[in-house]
Amino acid sequence: MPAEGVDLKPRDHILSFEEIMRLAELLVAHGVTKIRLTGGEPLIRKELVQLVERIAQLDGLKELTITTNGLLLPRKLADLQQAGVTGFNISLDTLREDRFKEITRRPGLETVLEAIRMTVEAGYNPVKVNCVVIRGFNEDELVDFVAMTRELPIEMRFIEYMPFDGNSWNTADFLPYREMVDLIKERWPDFEADGGDDLEIAKLWQVPGYRGKVGFISSMSDHFCAGCNRIRITADGKLKVCLFGSNEINLRDMMRGGINDERLLQTVQSALSRKAASHAGMEVLAESDNRPMILIGG
Repeated sequence: MPAEGVDLKPRDHILSFEEIMRLAELLVAHGVTKIRLTGGEPLIRKELVQLVERIAQLDGLKELTITTNGLLLPRKLADLQQAGVTGFNISLDTLREDRFKEITRRPGLETVLEAIRMTVEAGYNPVKVNCVVIRGFNEDELVDFVAMTRELPIEMRFIEYMPFDGNSWNTADFLPYREMVDLIKERWPDFEADGGDDLEIAKLWQVPGYRGKVGFISSMSDHFCAGCNRIRITADGKLKVCLFGSNEINLRDMMRGGINDERLLQTVQSALSRKAASHAGMEVLAESDNRPMILIGG
C-alpha cells in the first residue's frame, strides 16, 4: 500500500455485476473453464457472495477461485464456500508484524494467518499463499514460509518482484527464483523439484515428507509465456491479454455502447490472436508504462 494511499475510483467506472456476468457467460460458453476474482481486494465488494453464486452456476466452469489479502476472509469464508468458491489464494509477504504494517499500513498479520488456517480446515487443498520476494526486505523469511508447509497442505508461492507503475521496482531489489531455491537448500539440502503441469505458472518444489509444496512464479528470470493460457479483465473493464502488456481494450465502454455478443467475442479473439510470444524482459518492462491489475472501487 503506498504511503499516500490510493484514489478511489467512481463506482460507475467499475464493471457492474451484470457486466461481469455478461463477460463470464460469454467466455465460459466459448471454452474458459476457470475464473479467478482478484483485485485490489474482491472481498470489499458488496454482494460478492451473490455474484459468486451466479458465476458458479455457469455450465462448463470447473474452477472459481478468489485472490484475497485475507483480512476479511475469516468472517466471509463460510458464505463464499457455500456459494461455490473452489479455491483461495491468500497474499502474505511477511510473517513479521512490523513488516506487515509497513507493507499494508495496518495491523492484521494474525488475522491473515487465521484465514489460512480456517481455509485449510474448511477442506481447501491446497490453499495457495502468495508472497512477493524482494531482496533486502523479506528473503530472510523464505525458510520460515517453507516451514509452514510441514504441517499445512498449502502451496507456498514465491513470486519474483515484477515492475509495474508506482511500485519502485529496481534491479537491486530483484531476487530470481534460482537464488531463492539456493537459500532454501541451505536449510533443506533435499529440497527437490516436484514436476507439474506445463500450463501451471508455478514451478513446484517440496521438502520430502512435508504436507505442502512450494511454488516459484518466475515471471522475470524464466518466463512461462509459451504455456500461458490466461487473459485478464481489470475492475474497470479493460482486457489485458498479457499481465505485462500496456495495451488495454475497453470492453466496458463497448458493452455500454451497445455492442452485441458476437462482436464482443470477436474483439476478445482478435486481441488473443495478437498476443506476443513473450514479454519484453524485465529491463524493458521497467522502463515501460504498465499499470498493475490493482484497482480500488469506491
